[in-house]
Amino acid sequence: FRALYDLGLPQLQGDYEQAFKKLQGRVTGFSESDSAAIKEIERTTNHDVKAVEYWLKERAEELGLGPIKEFIHFGLTSQDINNTAVPWSMLDGCDEVVLPALYEVTERLEGLAREWADVPMLARTHGQPASPTRLGKEIAVFVERLQKLLADARLQYFPAKFGGATGNFNAHYVAYPGVDWNAFAEQFVESLSDRLERSHPTTQIEHYDGIAAVMHKYIRIATVLIDLCQDIWQYVSMEYFRQKTVAGEVGSSAMPHKVNPIDFENAEGNLGIARALFSHLAQKLPVSRQQRDLTDSTVLRNLGVPFAHVVIAAQSILKGLNKLQLNEAALAQALDDNWMVVAEGIQTVLRREGYPQPYEALKALTRGNASIGEAEIGVFIAGLEVSDKIKDELRAIRPENYTGVAYEFPA
Repeated sequence: FRALYDLGLPQLQGDYEQAFKKLQGRVTGFSESDSAAIKEIERTTNHDVKAVEYWLKERAEELGLGPIKEFIHFGLTSQDINNTAVPWSMLDGCDEVVLPALYEVTERLEGLAREWADVPMLARTHGQPASPTRLGKEIAVFVERLQKLLADARLQYFPAKFGGATGNFNAHYVAYPGVDWNAFAEQFVESLSDRLERSHPTTQIEHYDGIAAVMHKYIRIATVLIDLCQDIWQYVSMEYFRQKTVAGEVGSSAMPHKVNPIDFENAEGNLGIARALFSHLAQKLPVSRQQRDLTDSTVLRNLGVPFAHVVIAAQSILKGLNKLQLNEAALAQALDDNWMVVAEGIQTVLRREGYPQPYEALKALTRGNASIGEAEIGVFIAGLEVSDKIKDELRAIRPENYTGVAYEFPA
């Protein structure tokens, strides 16, 4: 309405500046009672956007805009409103609520990764003992994944549709054929946000490819967070982490000793719901029969739901991370119980020295033999036909120091 007034159409001449300011203030102060008033109008119209239009016309009449009030919703269809308001609100919601919650989780993870940077840990591939790693680096893996995904999500454009009943400005053009309505629409959408991008050409609705892209990005974010939750859950079950107890909190209605990793379980459940809804939105919204059907409307009403589940999950993860207490004794014991993991390092040094069939020799010694310990490794090294210098080099390889190149944290 205001943009049309600023355009200077002949029928919109007159000094309405103060009235527009009052109307803007009235809309900015939109209240619950205003919402109820619109719902009351909708009982008659059975159309939500038309109900809003009538409510605005009543306000315009009150504020002195009566002579030009028919330019409210002039030439538009509901989807010019919805397909601009929805991506705009989604943009603000992501920037102001969702992404800050996810960045908070990422920053906490980075802090823990740095704190645990030098803590050796038995790695597990296929669930079996593998070459040792560092706990901090394993957490840093999730930090790096999330940072890239969040940076990508922050750069996402949000598409808006503004073009009349079937995307051609039919009504605008027949009323004012001398106006460049496409240019007007471009400028109007850009005036709302520099990250709103007008889709053109369109049918009656925005084709939702951009919103589908947003959904897919958040599916990937949710997937990484599920991966994190499952790993932390397993580390807790292996007692690499203990959890701080909270006075009065109950872990089980039957077993008094329980301190369950419920924060990570709750987060995983919420992220699963979010992924399912994001997936449905991404698959359904871009599909509409011919110039439009109404299935997008009811689906769009749920757009905020998966984002809400992501925020709840982020809060749960943060709560869980803040409860974790490192159990270095368990980490050290796991390494000491699995001396066979140094076999890789020993056979590699022997390969370097040209020793015959070192892999096969270590395989015969260690594969499937959980009883291999420091003593057995020592006997094996002592029997090798290599120099004492090489033997000393091999004896220096221990599970707790066989952790490879240290991860260099970004400045």
